[in-house]
Amino acid sequence: MLVKFTCAVVTRALFILVSLIGVWRVTWVKNNNLYWFLTILYLPLVAEMILTMRRRKGKDYKCIIPTIWILELHHQQNRSDDTKCNKLDSSENIRVFLDEWRANATNATTRIQDPLKLLSSVCANDWILALHQILLILLIVGKWLLPIAGGVTRDEMSQLLLIFVGTAADILEFISETLSDVKESSLPFVCIILAVWTWSMLQFPLHFSVVNTKPEDFGEGQDDSLLSKYRTDIWNIVGCFLLQDGPFFIVRLTVMMFFSVYHQMLVFFTIKNFLVVMLNIYRMWVICMDYKS
Repeated sequence: MLVKFTCAVVTRALFILVSLIGVWRVTWVKNNNLYWFLTILYLPLVAEMILTMRRRKGKDYKCIIPTIWILELHHQQNRSDDTKCNKLDSSENIRVFLDEWRANATNATTRIQDPLKLLSSVCANDWILALHQILLILLIVGKWLLPIAGGVTRDEMSQLLLIFVGTAADILEFISETLSDVKESSLPFVCIILAVWTWSMLQFPLHFSVVNTKPEDFGEGQDDSLLSKYRTDIWNIVGCFLLQDGPFFIVRLTVMMFFSVYHQMLVFFTIKNFLVVMLNIYRMWVICMDYKS
């Protein structure tokens, strides 16, 4: 019981810490302390942590999404500032940055202010990418550490976590690569991409309802309808169409057609999304044929 309690507290504390870092970054780039009011969004998570300590119920990651939206929109409107920042895109740049950090940290007169200024000088793209990466990692690790929800076995949870790893990689690639292909003047389309990203994040809490029903679980005298017998497969197909590959394919195809952007990775992932959608249509057809027979 103590281990479960500790895992629940640590998981939520990590989400709150990352969210606070995101809010601090927003207040810095916007130069407006009013954005600290975004921390009000953490109150439901804190209340749930104190009162229940049962499970996350899919509410933990939502508090950081508004900060990522603000940072992404600000970055799209101020891309020219990236020429004046510290990039962390190579081992040499990271080594130089860490050397500067250690030098500032050992200086007693500038122990607090200069390291914060140095941290804020990191390029916006690196900041945002780090928040995306940490969020997805915490979602997977947190799901692993927290108590297993009722009706889900350890075997099903292990399968779910493996699914999450692939899902998280696809979502991260979509949001980072697609936004880099959009022109600065296309703010409405940036909002559409962020909305699709937010929509795709719903897969993490919703997956709990689709992992514990299999065709072989149904015996004589039980409901043998198509939805009941193939609930897991059907929900996974619907999730593909509505939450991930379907929307991702539409957005990427629009980027190629509307912005005339064509490069190897964009074309590859567009084809990949299209193939996954077509394979799921084929899978649905196989399920229907198997059910009829």
